[in-house]
Amino acid sequence: MVSPVLILCLILPVLFLFFFQYRRTLKNPPFPPGPRGLPIIGNLHQLDNSNLYLQLYHLSQKYGSIFSIRLGLRPAIVVSSAKLARELFKDNDPEVSDRPKCFGQQRLSYDGLDMIFSQYGQFWREIRKICVVHILGTKSVSKYYSIRVFELKRMMKKLYGHASSSKVTNLNEMLMSLTTTIICRIVFGRGYDEEGAERSRFHGMFNECQAMWATFFVSDYIPFLGWVDKLTGLRARLEKNFKDLDKFYEEVLAECIDPNRKTPQNEGMIDVLIQLKKESSSSLKLTNNHIKAILMDMLLGATDTTSATAVWAMTALLKNPRVMKKVQEEIRTLGGKKEFLEDHDVEKFLYLKAVIKEVFRLYPAAPTLVARETNKACMIGGYEIPAKTILYVNAWAIHRNPESWKDPEEFLPERFLDSTVDFHGNDFELIPFGAGRRICPGLHMAAASLHLILANILNSFDWELPAGVRPEDIDEEMLPGLAQHKKNPLYVLAKPRI
Repeated sequence: MVSPVLILCLILPVLFLFFFQYRRTLKNPPFPPGPRGLPIIGNLHQLDNSNLYLQLYHLSQKYGSIFSIRLGLRPAIVVSSAKLARELFKDNDPEVSDRPKCFGQQRLSYDGLDMIFSQYGQFWREIRKICVVHILGTKSVSKYYSIRVFELKRMMKKLYGHASSSKVTNLNEMLMSLTTTIICRIVFGRGYDEEGAERSRFHGMFNECQAMWATFFVSDYIPFLGWVDKLTGLRARLEKNFKDLDKFYEEVLAECIDPNRKTPQNEGMIDVLIQLKKESSSSLKLTNNHIKAILMDMLLGATDTTSATAVWAMTALLKNPRVMKKVQEEIRTLGGKKEFLEDHDVEKFLYLKAVIKEVFRLYPAAPTLVARETNKACMIGGYEIPAKTILYVNAWAIHRNPESWKDPEEFLPERFLDSTVDFHGNDFELIPFGAGRRICPGLHMAAASLHLILANILNSFDWELPAGVRPEDIDEEMLPGLAQHKKNPLYVLAKPRI
């Protein structure tokens, strides 16, 4: 029989917690409205990472474009309008540029030694400067152009092979393989696309790391119940993935500094970072752990967004034959009879650029931007938001807000032909890469890759759906994760341009 004293000892701390939380609520200024939560867990039982953006959108329809939720013991607000995004990213950006510390993300980033999950401050400024100046700037985009061209031509050769035998192509798989190989060659100076144990090992770690990035840990929101993560085996799973990745990074670093190493055809980002570590030219003294954390950002951030967006672009075009015909006519008229279109050719394709903006609008790779956290109290939407409040910006909802867009659910690239709205963070109704200080610095490389890929596969091939599949049959379900990939593969038939 359980002792009454033991029961009382377990219940009293919870009662005291509610009492003090209630008193604190009474003293605080009004907080944005939101759904009523349960004791201790708050609104966690109402949310699911698999479609968080959609759940938050439905809540915004009921509670408004700024509303509050409680994630266990942590307060959070959700913003779903361009006007409020402007308040966040322009008027209050320094105050909202921290990251909430989440166990899985911190572990995989070596306790925030990377650019994405590090806390806002001098360290973050130094690490971002290194990334922007040395590995993600416009010079780097140009420097790695030959890699993008080589790998894209290789993929197109496979497509010609499929076309000659009328083989159905899994476009998700093919585009993911392409972007992963491009990024691996840019980051490591080599690809991991050949069949075999090494490829299997790399992709297994890569996929598991993606899952761990977005995994819910009880300890993040209810610290005194952190033992649940151990009991479910989640912490052991994370630790295994971390150790596997760390071993892989160490092997790559050892290979790069080996004096007998064969000089790669293209210097990878890792070589640049190793050289910066040797030179010690910045105020931040780089260590191997810094380099590993940055490699994680480059590998996961760049691969996910580009491949996901390319698949969504082809999905949208196949669902909208009118737009497909119009963009192919532009590319083929202005591109002439060229077998392969270069970057300077792509610059002329204004309708293609409009198509890509419309894809960014309707299918943002990160529909809910990476969460931020207030580092001090600030006013947002007329409410005083206290320090240590988690902030979610629902880009998916903002991009479909009828206050900003006419016919927001329709795929209409024409809306961008006479519009100055762009995706570089200055127009808050279109923020697929975020905005403010923590905007994704890889947007230039992602956009360059995306334009080149789409221009060439639309120029060289006509695209059809397998027999019996209609455009309206193509679903738009998404996989969970920081970047939202199409859940079900997009199967297509590629036919060489006549």
